[in-house]
Amino acid sequence: MISVAIDNKSIGITPVLGCVAFQVGAGETLAVVGPSGVGKTTLLRVLAGLDADFVGQVKVPERRAMVFQEPALLPWRSALQNLTLTTGIDESTAREALGEVGLSDFADRFPGQLSLGQQRRLSLARAFSAAPDMLLMDEPFVSLDVSLVSEMLDLTERLLASRAIATVFVTHAMAEAERLATRIVRLIGNPATLEDVIS
Repeated sequence: MISVAIDNKSIGITPVLGCVAFQVGAGETLAVVGPSGVGKTTLLRVLAGLDADFVGQVKVPERRAMVFQEPALLPWRSALQNLTLTTGIDESTAREALGEVGLSDFADRFPGQLSLGQQRRLSLARAFSAAPDMLLMDEPFVSLDVSLVSEMLDLTERLLASRAIATVFVTHAMAEAERLATRIVRLIGNPATLEDVIS
């Protein structure tokens, strides 16, 4: 369970987040939409424990994973090692995780030898193979063409459906939010607050 009650969050003297409160249970996906610069990534950083400089309370599970806008892979390690070294899983489990995202034949390749779509699949494999109770996704499909976005949505939908993970998904694309989320909220204003999106 993710439980958030932020009263305010500033960067320096600039207010970024106002009153932001929500809960996300296991197996639920909350999509957060809103314009660039409104504070979506800041909210994810607070949830991830990367930014503790806020007023309020945030309670999140200990086991957590994050999928970034950029794949953020280890460039001099193979696809297989990008899973085993970062999550601690054994090689057999890592190979299963690669198979789950369609990368069985790419275990020995380095990230630079993979297409952007394949790198994003590897990033998803890394996140899910960590067996998190909370998953944070920060615009994970950005810079992909329409057909690849559709494939990645299919894949992410399957991965989420097979696990009971509390997920917060940031995106600019309402179609992506509607596809993956059980609830959609919009971050608006300055400082930003949440409003439910009725779709």
